[in-house]
Amino acid sequence: MAHAATEAGSARLVWRQSQRLLTGVLSLVVTLLGLLAFTFMLSHLSPVDPVLQLAGDHASESTYQQIRHDLGLDQPVLTQFWRYLVHLFHGDLGISRLTHQPVASDLLRTFPATFELATCAMIFGATFGILLALLAAWKPGSVVDHAARLISLLGFSVPVFWLGLLGLLLFYAVLHWSAGPGRLDDIWLYTLEPKTGLVLVDSWLSGDAEMFRNAVAHLWLPVVVLGLLAMASITRLLRSALLEESNKEYVTLARAKGASRGRILLLHIFPNVRGTLITVLALAYASLLEGSVLTETVFAWPGVGRYMTSALFATDTPAILGSTLLIGGCFITLNALADALTYLSDPRTR
Repeated sequence: MAHAATEAGSARLVWRQSQRLLTGVLSLVVTLLGLLAFTFMLSHLSPVDPVLQLAGDHASESTYQQIRHDLGLDQPVLTQFWRYLVHLFHGDLGISRLTHQPVASDLLRTFPATFELATCAMIFGATFGILLALLAAWKPGSVVDHAARLISLLGFSVPVFWLGLLGLLLFYAVLHWSAGPGRLDDIWLYTLEPKTGLVLVDSWLSGDAEMFRNAVAHLWLPVVVLGLLAMASITRLLRSALLEESNKEYVTLARAKGASRGRILLLHIFPNVRGTLITVLALAYASLLEGSVLTETVFAWPGVGRYMTSALFATDTPAILGSTLLIGGCFITLNALADALTYLSDPRTR
């Protein structure tokens, strides 16, 4: 009897988890479709005529109509969107009107640069953000706590493009600590064999120590500029979660038993905010992936952000939609992954 009850309980648990997984997948699909539909409709409200971009102002009416038919612009908007979804299902994101290359190949070429920049910035921001939040929660109201709050405020308030330009002026033009814009100097840019698309990894695999040092010299300044944004959000949100958790009864009991403040913070409070920490890290990383547009523009970083900016100025609809799909997919996937990790690591969410 007990064995049957256990099996029934396990079956119910598996069913609930399957429902949760199916709901999450459906939510991802619906959100991506909504994002694509919104971007697609906005692109059709643009005053720029894509046919004139391709045909020129002096094209004949027959040429104009032929190009319009070839692009499918003579069809209703919903029909055009359906055709785009069908092509998307087959892995076809269209041809970029700016580069005249498949959008998929453009994104495969540019995304590694964005991934490398955002990942390094995330490592920087997470390391110092968590450390600063722990120090602030260890002694609330202290100088360190005030410094953490000030850094968080500055990280949210200072525009990233201004910080990037100031960093280039100081560390590149004046102090010569940075190698400047781009990912590599021209002497190595065209000799590096792109095995992974990540300059740090490829330069390391090449065995050329000077090339690797040059890649680091180019990378560290945009990483710090972009990482300060992540560090600000991580510090502020994690500090608030730690201070809120510090007011719980089990913390008071631990103090009454004589446990030190550092032991309570590291062994009791910090593990209990891991759900919040996972969510904060996922949101910060997703924000870095989608918010690196200005940083890539300032530092001439050939990533998806810079590619999307060029596509927006040129009203390149296929490139805009492809970039939006990629960044939106990364954002939604990271949020779903954070929810799953929180569900698995924190029993209270179950």
